[in-house]
Amino acid sequence: MKRSVFLLALVAIPGAVAADVPSSPMLGRAEGRCRAGETGPALLITAVGMKDRSGTLKAELYPANDADFLADDNVLVNTHKTFRRVVIDVPQSGAIQLCIRAPAAGAYGLSMLHDRDRNGKFGASVDGVGFGGNPASLGPFKPKIATGRVAVGNGVTAISVRMLYRHGLFTFAPLSAP
Repeated sequence: MKRSVFLLALVAIPGAVAADVPSSPMLGRAEGRCRAGETGPALLITAVGMKDRSGTLKAELYPANDADFLADDNVLVNTHKTFRRVVIDVPQSGAIQLCIRAPAAGAYGLSMLHDRDRNGKFGASVDGVGFGGNPASLGPFKPKIATGRVAVGNGVTAISVRMLYRHGLFTFAPLSAP
């Protein structure tokens, strides 16, 4: 079977996962983008404690469980699980806000990336991270869902996410006390 036909077959089979299909930065963007006048479930996120106004800010919404939180976006999409993504250029002035839609009211995992160098991936020595649960700091291991858990209401839910940047070898913390 040709590779392209095989990959199309995997996408058509619910629950099938193609581990070798590369992730795309466009996955989840159409579903995550807020639209003017919408009143459905969404998060209006204000990023606080940003190191500077360079690069982009990315928010991603995940299922509210440890197995799926921060999981590969391609796997989540191919298994029909919640995954939403929004990316904005960091504004040069004013509040740093972005909006991300949720499929329904409920609990989700939220992560944010301040991609200061605009390379589309996390660089521990350069970039910042934030999570819906606003942890005081992070260590070197993958965070649990409690770190990122947010509650989304039936309308637009406003929240603030404190950004964390590398301090020392293995710790991420706010630039200053909250």
